[in-house]
Amino acid sequence: MKLLVLPLLSVLVLPTGCRRADTPVADSARAEQPLRERDEIVLPPDSPKLKRIRTLTVAAAEYPADELIAPGKVEANPNRISRVLAPVSGRVRHVAAGLGDAVSEGQVLLTMESAEAGTSFSIQTQAQAHLRKARAALSKAEKDLARVRDLYEHRAAALKEVAGAENDLTQAQAEVEDAEAELQSARYRIEALGLKPESPTREVAVRAPIAGKVLEISVAPGEYRNDTNAPLMTIADLSTVWVTSEVPENSLRLITLGERVQIELAAYPGEVFQGRVRRIADMLDPQTRTVKVQAELDNRAGRLRPEMFGRIRHSHGTRSLPAVPETAVLEGSGTRTVLVERGLGRFAPTTVKTGEARNGMVPVLEGLKAGERVVVDGAILLRNQ
Repeated sequence: MKLLVLPLLSVLVLPTGCRRADTPVADSARAEQPLRERDEIVLPPDSPKLKRIRTLTVAAAEYPADELIAPGKVEANPNRISRVLAPVSGRVRHVAAGLGDAVSEGQVLLTMESAEAGTSFSIQTQAQAHLRKARAALSKAEKDLARVRDLYEHRAAALKEVAGAENDLTQAQAEVEDAEAELQSARYRIEALGLKPESPTREVAVRAPIAGKVLEISVAPGEYRNDTNAPLMTIADLSTVWVTSEVPENSLRLITLGERVQIELAAYPGEVFQGRVRRIADMLDPQTRTVKVQAELDNRAGRLRPEMFGRIRHSHGTRSLPAVPETAVLEGSGTRTVLVERGLGRFAPTTVKTGEARNGMVPVLEGLKAGERVVVDGAILLRNQ
């Protein structure tokens, strides 16, 4: 029985092993795996992966030859910011504008009840009374002089009396001038409070000195304000804004006062705004070795808001460089590579040095030439092989 079993087992094992070696499934699996030959990745001509890989011919494009790029932040135009102060001390009766409100020049922001306003009208009343008294004295002095002169002509008065009357008239005229100046000063003070001299009141309206938006507010109804140097509100005209950037010392030569720069903001990716350099700081920051540069932008559309982040970009001249889509550049181990097509199913990983991407395209500084074909889609199928 043992002699019969052993040959039977040998017969059974041998055919099974032959089927595993000759199976077409295993051959197909090996055919799909890329092979490496002389630092190339090779796929068989019948590999289904080839249908999923898309290549593109590298074309040249114009890129800046000497370029400045610096981070920046949107700020309100410092020349169009107004801090509203209380013209007098007093109690706040009503606040008409709130944080973020758009206000026009001359619009009432708040009203205050002030004893100083009442005092100003009292001073005006006293000045008016003084003026009336001075004018009455002047009228009397004029009549006295006329009477004395008439008497002198009829030899009924001495020349000394005429001289005295003339002196009295001169003093009366001076009193009138003083009273008129006093009254004018009282009216100027009333008008400076935004009030009308002919309409006595204790309520003072605080108006917007410029048109803009209320960026800060630090007043509420019912408060008594005694410090006339403390701002009640801050209004900024945001029809123009500034972008402040810290430009590296070695790039300052690329910026001059009044020239145009391009500005890109994180809030509007892919959109480029045009600005003009309005100020270059006189001092260099010793810690960061940068210089503050401020560019002005038109913001009449109201899209730009203070504290938005972005960057300024400025260049001098261009040069022609090969450019590839961002999807063609592979990152790994601190290097960048592209897969260059050498023939049907043959791809060569090539290390490249690239510049900054623009509009989805990456300029290649070293490692690639225009006219070569690179993998732009499906590179993941080859990258890990």
